[in-house]
Amino acid sequence: MINVIECLNQVNSGLIAFQYLNIRVVFSFIMSLVIILLLGPIVIRRLVFKRISQVVRDDGPKSHLNKLGTPTMGGVPIIVSIVVSTLSWADILNRYVWLLISVTLLFGVIGFVDDYIKLVSQNSGGLLGRYKYMWQSLIGAILAIFIYQTSLVPAETQFMIPFFKDIIIPLGNWHMILVYLVVVGSSNAVNLTDGLDGLSIMPIVMVTSALGLFSYTTGHYEFSNYLIVPFIPGAGEITVFCASVVGASLGFLWFNTYPARVFMGDVGALALGAALGSVAIFVRQELVFMIMGGVFVIEALSVILQVVLYKVFYKRVFLMAPIHHHYELMGCPEPRIMVRFWIITVLLVLVGLSSLRI
Repeated sequence: MINVIECLNQVNSGLIAFQYLNIRVVFSFIMSLVIILLLGPIVIRRLVFKRISQVVRDDGPKSHLNKLGTPTMGGVPIIVSIVVSTLSWADILNRYVWLLISVTLLFGVIGFVDDYIKLVSQNSGGLLGRYKYMWQSLIGAILAIFIYQTSLVPAETQFMIPFFKDIIIPLGNWHMILVYLVVVGSSNAVNLTDGLDGLSIMPIVMVTSALGLFSYTTGHYEFSNYLIVPFIPGAGEITVFCASVVGASLGFLWFNTYPARVFMGDVGALALGAALGSVAIFVRQELVFMIMGGVFVIEALSVILQVVLYKVFYKRVFLMAPIHHHYELMGCPEPRIMVRFWIITVLLVLVGLSSLRI
C-alpha cells in the first residue's frame, strides 16, 4: 500500500519535510476535516432521502420529540475520514496504526448493525444488549491478547500512576484484563454520553487532542525521558491517528451542533469510544484518560447506579439516566447542559495534561 508520503517522495525527493511527524499530523488533521466537511452535506441529503432518521425514546424528555426526522448514522463519514486520512499520512507499517483502524472499524460495524435494527424496527432498543456486549467483548479480548503477545518493550504491559511517576506496576497477564475493560468500557461510556446535540463530540475532540500529545511524547525518546513518561517505539504514529480523529470530529460538530442537522449514531459513538480507549492503552495513560474523560465516566456511572439501585431497592437516584437527561427533566436547556459539560471537560483535560510534568 502506498500512501501520500511515498507518492510525494516519488514525485520529488526534496519534499522530505512531509516525512516529519509534526507535518504529517497537521496534514492528517486538515485532510480529515476537509473530507468530513465535503461529505457531510452529501451524506445528510442521502440520509434524509432514505428517511434514515433518529428514533426517539418514548420515556425520554418531551423536548426530544422535535428531533424526530433528524438523520442519524452520521458516524459513517466520520469513520471514513479517519481511516482515509490516517492511511494517507501515517506510517502504514506501524502496528499501532493498523490496530487503531481495526478497532475503529470493528466497533463501527457493531454500531452500524445496532443503528440499522433501530431504523428497521423503529424502536430505540436496537441490537439486544447481550449481543452488543458479546461482540464488543470478543473484539476487546482479541485486542488484549494480541497486544500482550506482541509487546516489544516492558513499558507496554506496565501500569503507570499519574503524578507518581516512580510507581510502575508490572501487570503481567492482568494487562489483558485492563485492555479489555478500558476499550469496552470507553466505547459504551461515549455511546451513553451521545444523547444531546454536540454533547459527546466536543469532549472527544479535547480528550483526543490531549492523548495525541501523550502519544507524541511517548514515541519521542528525548521528550519521554525529560517528562519521565515511558518511551514506546512507534507510539508517535498514534498522533497522526489522533489528529485525524480531531479533524473528523470538529468537522462533524459543524453539522451536529445545536440544533443538530445529523446525529452520530451508535456507529460513530461506539467506534470513537473504542478508539479513545485503545489510544489510552497504547500510550499507557489509562488513569489519565479516565480523568480527562470524566464526563464519559460520570455518564456511565449514572446509568450503572440507576440500574443497580432500582433493581435492589426499587428506587431511582436520577429522574432519568444518563445524567444529562436528569438535568433536562429538571428544566435545564439542552445547550446549557452541553456547554457546561464542555467546560468541565476542559478543566479535566488540563488536570490530565498537568501529569506530564508533575
